Amino acid sequence: MSPRLLSGSLSAALSAALLGASLLSACGALAPAYERPAAPVPDRFPNAASAASASASSTATPAADIPWPTFFTDARLRRRIEVALQNNRDLRVAVLNIEQARATARARDADLWPTLNAGITGSRQPTASGGVSSIYSAGLQVSAYELDLFNRVRSLGDAAAQQALASAEARKAVQISLIAAVATAHLALQADDEALRATQQTLQTRQDTLRLTKLRFDNGASSMLDLRGAESLQAAAEVNLAQQTRQRALDENALVLLLGQALPVDAPAAPNTAPSLAANPALPEVPAGIPSDLLTRRPDVRQAELQLVAANANIAAARAAFFPKITLTGSLGSVSGALSGLFKAGTGAWSFAPQLLQPLFDAGRNQANLAFSVAARDIAVAQYEKAVQTAFREVADALAGRATLQDQLRAQTALAQAEQGRLDLTELRYRNGASSALEVLDAQRSLYAAQLARVQVQALVQQNAVAVYRVLGGGWAADGP
Repeated sequence: MSPRLLSGSLSAALSAALLGASLLSACGALAPAYERPAAPVPDRFPNAASAASASASSTATPAADIPWPTFFTDARLRRRIEVALQNNRDLRVAVLNIEQARATARARDADLWPTLNAGITGSRQPTASGGVSSIYSAGLQVSAYELDLFNRVRSLGDAAAQQALASAEARKAVQISLIAAVATAHLALQADDEALRATQQTLQTRQDTLRLTKLRFDNGASSMLDLRGAESLQAAAEVNLAQQTRQRALDENALVLLLGQALPVDAPAAPNTAPSLAANPALPEVPAGIPSDLLTRRPDVRQAELQLVAANANIAAARAAFFPKITLTGSLGSVSGALSGLFKAGTGAWSFAPQLLQPLFDAGRNQANLAFSVAARDIAVAQYEKAVQTAFREVADALAGRATLQDQLRAQTALAQAEQGRLDLTELRYRNGASSALEVLDAQRSLYAAQLARVQVQALVQQNAVAVYRVLGGGWAADGP
């Protein structure tokens, strides 16, 4: 390329750059000004603590700042959580998604720099005189490097970087959900064991009752109705035992899936051979805070906001496509008509070819891409608002459980105690001939139902504490905030 042509090309490129700079100063930045959308939720949670209890818990540590090993003090549960964090496939996919997003971001960042290639080319073609013309070249080449004057490439890189950050927040959300799911499944398995013990005891009692009733029937002291009633209750207990045995197997399978392997055999031993839900260490009560805390504490909400920021950056890239695009192509090496003389003295050559392209007609492609980016941004806004609303609803539901489940447990415990007292009195009256066998069987049935209901409510109380911890963002920090 001649110096005059090179000078003209550079002048054209500089003129385009100055034109772009003036356009940018006149139109402002291409990326829309980002403002966090207003949270479409009330300014306080329903079922929140009263003013007195709220002030008492105001100094409590927020859930997001409580490491999960501190929140869960049961050694068996902590061991199972550790196994899940090591082996759960959903969490593994979330971690790999981060690596994938980071690789994409690095690839986008690489577009900001020219790509330097080393190559050797050769061509042979016939001449008008009947001979063959040969040209060989070797050297370094830069092809179509874009001068990012309007931040199109940088905006795409920014969008990819925000997506990488969003994938990291997604990984945190998966871990939080996984820890809560393991704890919930662990408690469900404990409830199954306790229900099985109650059913086995009830079955033994009903078997004894049936033997006694049959003996009385054989001696004419009981009617056929009493005998059939005792047989019915024993069969019902056997049905319940089979159902609960199956349910326990299903719950154990669910826990195994969360752990990604069989239940660990090296877990610390339980304090006794038949641990109960009531013997579990008490889970700390964490403060609910205010709804705006969710914007900074919940990884899923932060993920939605980062995706919104990425969508904003894509709008900037789509707008930049309307402006001139300047690319540079150049090479430095040697050229020779013979392959053997390619690297001899005097064969050095270079070329420099800047190019400026201004879109004039593209059948509306750029406009459609911009409309697509704007629509994607609006979708991201709606998804962010939905994430905030979902988080608010989850916290409200968990707080509703915390406000009522303890009352329900107390009432259910009182009911079970009352049924136990009724059964004791009925059996005493039956032995003295003041009550019928049917009254005893009815009291046994009511007591068994009350015992199972109490086990279920006990599990719900502890699972609700886990749910409150999860929905407030707890479970990510392993060693502290």
